[in-house]
Amino acid sequence: MLVLAIETSCDETSAAVLRAADGASSPEILSNIVLSQDEIHAPYGGVVPELASRQHIRSIDAVVAESLERGATPLGDIDLYAVTQGPGLIGSLLVGLSFAKGLAYYSGKPLIGVDHLAAHLEAAFLEHQGIPFPALALLVSGGHTSLFLLEAPLSRRLLGRTRDDAAGEALDKVAKFLGLGYPGGPVIERLGRGGDPKAFPFAVPRTKDRSLDFSFSGLKTAALRLIRDHGVTRDGPALPDFLASFEEIVARSLLDNLRQGVDECRARSLILCGGVARNARLRKMFAEYAAEEGLPAFVPSPRLCTDNAAMVAAAALRIFAGRPEIALDLALDAYPR
Repeated sequence: MLVLAIETSCDETSAAVLRAADGASSPEILSNIVLSQDEIHAPYGGVVPELASRQHIRSIDAVVAESLERGATPLGDIDLYAVTQGPGLIGSLLVGLSFAKGLAYYSGKPLIGVDHLAAHLEAAFLEHQGIPFPALALLVSGGHTSLFLLEAPLSRRLLGRTRDDAAGEALDKVAKFLGLGYPGGPVIERLGRGGDPKAFPFAVPRTKDRSLDFSFSGLKTAALRLIRDHGVTRDGPALPDFLASFEEIVARSLLDNLRQGVDECRARSLILCGGVARNARLRKMFAEYAAEEGLPAFVPSPRLCTDNAAMVAAAALRIFAGRPEIALDLALDAYPR
């Protein structure tokens, strides 16, 4: 079976072709094209929804065509279409959804709407077979910070989520305040490399009810106060130490909730996914914690951590395997949250 998937939930226009062979343990990625809009949004220090949706309109036809060409797959050979349905920016989602509906209608093939968070979780299974259940999954991106318990394929129970800023959003805002550029996570990682992660005193944020929810607004405010109090500037000598310290406390905050979740759920494996999962410090600390607990740990490769259509296609194939009667539904709609 050949599936063509489209992902336009935020500011990446992506299309992928995957092939699922009978008896194969996992689908084969024939192509996975991702066109970033970082240069468009960089002057604003964050994603501008209207600009994002307009750029998707300009790019989507070429991105889909390139995914078919690189995958050496004619459009007529596609058996199944998939598209991110939400959550995300409503204008961006509608571009991808409308394009996918048009292709599916023209081809007379089924179309599956995929949840963006479910797709991020599926990225780990796309590259790693035999992940033991129940698995505790930490999903960290620019718009989402969530903790899920996965008791079986396609089964996920939300244990905790951010109450305010997501982890990636906090990184972006601190980078913007210092004038470092966008997106904030990669630039903070690069400029903080070699800095002392203990140089600046950050306290791990905790919710009063000791739930598994996350909160990064207070940490962001503490960072801005330290910047002012210590005179941290983009060209100053204290910048690497400050960025390393902030990156460290964000990772510690994430792993503290993960640790509490492991104690409560008795998970048999751990998963880290989402765009922020590309961060080398977080990946290292996650692997060290998993080793301490004696639990197998699974992290997608960096190319599958960011928003991409391959993970959407993989999730759609899993859904279709359990519900092969799914057909084209032209009433399929996008949802922002």
